Amino acid sequence: MKKFLLSLVFILTTLVDARAQAPFYQGKTITIIVGYLNGDGYDIWARLLAAHMNKHIPGNPGFLVQNMPGAGSRIAANHIYNVAKPDGLTMGAIGGSLYLDQVVGKKEVQFDWAKFGWVGSTENTPWLFYMNSNTPYKTIGDVRKAKDAPKCSATGSGTSGHFIPKLLEEAFGAKFNIVMGYRGGAEQDLAFERGEVVCRALSIPTFFAREPFTTWRRENRVYLLLQTGRKRDAKMPNVPTIYELMDEYKTPASTRAMVAAIMTSGDLGRPFITTPSVPEDRLAILRDGFRKTMGDPAFQADVKARKFATNPDFGEDIEKLAKEVVSQPREVVERMKKLLSE
Repeated sequence: MKKFLLSLVFILTTLVDARAQAPFYQGKTITIIVGYLNGDGYDIWARLLAAHMNKHIPGNPGFLVQNMPGAGSRIAANHIYNVAKPDGLTMGAIGGSLYLDQVVGKKEVQFDWAKFGWVGSTENTPWLFYMNSNTPYKTIGDVRKAKDAPKCSATGSGTSGHFIPKLLEEAFGAKFNIVMGYRGGAEQDLAFERGEVVCRALSIPTFFAREPFTTWRRENRVYLLLQTGRKRDAKMPNVPTIYELMDEYKTPASTRAMVAAIMTSGDLGRPFITTPSVPEDRLAILRDGFRKTMGDPAFQADVKARKFATNPDFGEDIEKLAKEVVSQPREVVERMKKLLSE
């Protein structure tokens, strides 16, 4: 009997040790919550990650993508911050400019941007601003002279669809009628097709990667008024940058500073986050898995097949940037509040 008990203790101890040594993520599933509709750019990137990132995480967990669209991904961000367990099993794909809602004090914001766990960003997202080619507006100067403000679509405040037109109003004296409340890109595309709106700000990578934009370009249905990068994108050599236009229109230095502060969100790109207070070792695992996925040939092949391209930033770097963008000088914040109020 004594020998039997000793053997049983040995077996139980071995099982406990084996369980303790097993990777945390073994047998588990990581859910990526996407703050936009299925088929939007953020959704495509999330599904690309979900198809490959498990190979680069010890324990090879499963991945599940869940769409939670609305309010320019603010609904998803609030959920990840307040509802999701801080166990490293929830990631999120949210708008990189969503911090603007926090900076200007929107009451709907239920998160502290700097406290998310920052995993990585798949690409930088400079924007462009397009207009229906059936309108008479081919330049910002044309919009300035418009009798009726063109209608532009946006999912909500704190998104490029909202703040780009607002910046154009402030910097150049143009006027736009911003129609908000769309849940994602697909709904905005339909609104454009139906003639409900005629303009929109959109990330350059998305515009050159998916339908209906490929068809619209081929059929000359849209005209590009400007782009927001410091330099002209090689795909749009004849489209002026917002910085060139600020030179042309002699935009005041104070407004230029605000433009630069807001455009920093493009450097955050398409961030992937996790919950605040996630254990440091699990955040490190997610960051390492993200980094390795970016260099995975199979992942890169799938990215290329979708007509996307990676230009990644990694967790430590975007965490630093995330903390910087919510620490703007008071005078810049006050101007942002005035500009971005609905």
